[in-house]
Amino acid sequence: MTQLSRNSLPQEGSTPAPLLPVPLSFERNWLHDLESKLDKGGPWGDWRLTRLAIQGEQSGLVTSFDELQCMKHLSGLSPLPHQLDTAHKVLFEMSGRAILADEVGLGKTIEAGLVLKEYLVRGLVSKVLILVPASLVLQWVRELNTKFGITAVAQKKSYSWGNDIVVASMDTAKRDPHKELLLSSEFDMLIIDEAHKLKNKKSTNYQFVQQLRKKYCLLLTATPVQNDLGELFNLITLLKPGQLGNQGDFAANFVVDKRQPKNEVQLRGELSKVMIRNRRGEGPVNFTKRKVRNIPLTLSPEEKALYDGVTAFVKDQYQESGGNLSSMLSLVTLQREVCSSRDAVFITLVNLIKKLPADSPKRERMMDLLQSIRTVKTNTKAEKTMELIRDMNEKVIVFTEYRATQEYLLQYFREHGLQCVSYSGGMNRGKKDWMMDLFRGRAQVMIATEAGGEGINLQFCHHMINFDLPWNPMRVEQRIGRVHRLGQQNDVVIYNLSTEGTIEEHILHLLHEKINMFEMVIGGLDVILERFEKKESLEKSLYKIMLEARSDEELRSGLDHIGESLSELSHETRKEIMP
Repeated sequence: MTQLSRNSLPQEGSTPAPLLPVPLSFERNWLHDLESKLDKGGPWGDWRLTRLAIQGEQSGLVTSFDELQCMKHLSGLSPLPHQLDTAHKVLFEMSGRAILADEVGLGKTIEAGLVLKEYLVRGLVSKVLILVPASLVLQWVRELNTKFGITAVAQKKSYSWGNDIVVASMDTAKRDPHKELLLSSEFDMLIIDEAHKLKNKKSTNYQFVQQLRKKYCLLLTATPVQNDLGELFNLITLLKPGQLGNQGDFAANFVVDKRQPKNEVQLRGELSKVMIRNRRGEGPVNFTKRKVRNIPLTLSPEEKALYDGVTAFVKDQYQESGGNLSSMLSLVTLQREVCSSRDAVFITLVNLIKKLPADSPKRERMMDLLQSIRTVKTNTKAEKTMELIRDMNEKVIVFTEYRATQEYLLQYFREHGLQCVSYSGGMNRGKKDWMMDLFRGRAQVMIATEAGGEGINLQFCHHMINFDLPWNPMRVEQRIGRVHRLGQQNDVVIYNLSTEGTIEEHILHLLHEKINMFEMVIGGLDVILERFEKKESLEKSLYKIMLEARSDEELRSGLDHIGESLSELSHETRKEIMP
């Protein structure tokens, strides 16, 4: 650099000369000298490492407060647009308290993980409690660790509560001594999966969660509205007390009766402040197709005789009760079981017989039905299921409503050389995880009951057999949602077994031909059913039609009428109260 002489500086008391652009020259030998030293170590270290450090600092710069910082910390996950939108809304519009009510299979867990990760990255959250059904504990732990790098732990012993981020079952958490410990703690964030189980404010679940001290709260449920608008009020009050006023205000402003809303536009606006619901038919989310195979079956003469005997007995009892359906529930179950397996019918009959006096005429008829069961040597459905499984030669989940049928199929398949596992709600958490790992690894078949199907994710399987069909379309949709969800790479093939000349044939006609629920992914099915059930539940309506029909023609006509009503309601989605 050029040197300035003392004479060139302004003297004291003199007028400073105007600054003029002066050409400067730089001596660069020091830079070359520095670069030569860097290669040999020294106080500057390795220049390449310094450059990496600078890049690291640049990557950590926050360009906007509204930007999701957690995206820079996710290596094994590429969230979908609707999931990012949801996380953004929860963070910046709902202050970390929200109901995530996406339809089944759209990734509510991913959305909750994004919100949690963002709060962790920003240093706003450290102590977290996540309450889920027992069957989902390890699934949540795996997803948080592998997809988000969140070191969550599963609660197994009392000392587990001391960890910063704990995943536990609701049933464990609400029991002493765990309950006392949790109620004395403070949590930065509370996440609850399957939150529809909190809708009854008199339940122990609701009261426990209400007492927990939490700053941020996420409630996850695919069915925020099922039967009663009061339950929706309870859920939102649990999340944000006062959001809808008190119970009286809510009833006066928004409720005609327990299932019928009023001032729907205003209600929708209030709900949008606390609830986010993404639907399958909206946005760029692409699902694989559903391929449906309805398999009609002809019962053996012995099976048909048993079916006819049970049907006649149940209808006679209904007539004797004077049409009192509430006294018929166990017998209606018998009617449904006879379409599943003789084993299920046998256990129910034995339990009913034990409750009757020895001289009861009803007992005598039930004993005759037991004799009919002994004549049944085959199971037409099981034989067909075996044939389907061998033909597909891929993993398949078989759903049944009844534990007795599940046990029968487990034994039947194993006797015929199939590797299979069972999965049911009665299993403890460890066994459920073990069964899931066996199915993912070695077993070809999983036989699951309704309770066992809740919350499990089976994207690695794309074949499903409905061994028997629920009478409620929502429960069928929940079954399908176990395999037909985000992450499924193949078209899902659904096999529906249907025995000709039985109520099952008519139920399949209703579900498949009338409301076409299998081929298309239904949006808002829960809302459609809620509207239908303003006076009576769908299942009770079906029971009455079955019990009162004097012929197959009357039965089909009654079910057709229900199907037409559901089809009309499905076209009225613009009137939904859901945001």
